[in-house]
Amino acid sequence: MRTALLQSSGRPGCTAENLKVLDEAAGRAAAAGAALLVTSELFLTGYAVGDEIGVLAEPADGDSADAVAEITGRHGLAIAYGYPERAGERVFNSVQLISADGTRLAGYRKTHLFGCFERDHFTPGERPVVQAELNGVTVGLMICYDVEFPENVRAHALAGTDLLLVPTAQMHPFQFVAESVVPVRAFENQMYLAYVNRVGHEGEFEFVGLSTLAGPDGVARARAGHAEELVLADVDPAFLAASREANPYLRDRRPGLYGALA
Repeated sequence: MRTALLQSSGRPGCTAENLKVLDEAAGRAAAAGAALLVTSELFLTGYAVGDEIGVLAEPADGDSADAVAEITGRHGLAIAYGYPERAGERVFNSVQLISADGTRLAGYRKTHLFGCFERDHFTPGERPVVQAELNGVTVGLMICYDVEFPENVRAHALAGTDLLLVPTAQMHPFQFVAESVVPVRAFENQMYLAYVNRVGHEGEFEFVGLSTLAGPDGVARARAGHAEELVLADVDPAFLAASREANPYLRDRRPGLYGALA
């Protein structure tokens, strides 16, 4: 399954403009044979928009979801996009996966909030593993800081996730996460992992790019640089099955020894 990573910060503060950016990228991705396009964290609104995040937040079935569904249908590919989700008085840092026929397949709310900005503006989610089936691939959802907790990714591995999508807002000086942690997570959990970052300056933050799709062998199939970019790589179920057969990590686990982790 060809997967496109949209490394972009879009136009912070303007959902309408970001939908235009998404539409254009979806067209390019579909033309290159992609079945799935993944954006960065909070792509629809921007990350460093302060209190505007609450104003821009929308329900999971709101107008922006309808607009993304229209884009997926017109271009014939699925899209996973980051956005602030409003649910009553609460706002979540969320990612939603919409299929090529416009169906909302899954929504995930970030469980591990990073820094004062996120803790001041968002409610943490409570479901660590959210999955959907897409073109015969079990797709899992996670956001940024979540992937830095090994227990989170291992939970997906045990639940059978084949491809873990991680919209992110990775900032300087933590680029080693994209460079080193992400490929290791893919290897130790025997999955593909798509880590899709923002880029450039927003407020006090400098996002480092380096979006990566890593394979179960720990090798980056695609890696972006430090500018806005659309990169593509293939998720190969046959290679994944062979890698899982050869790698004993999950078979050799001894869960009875790990009680102290909880």
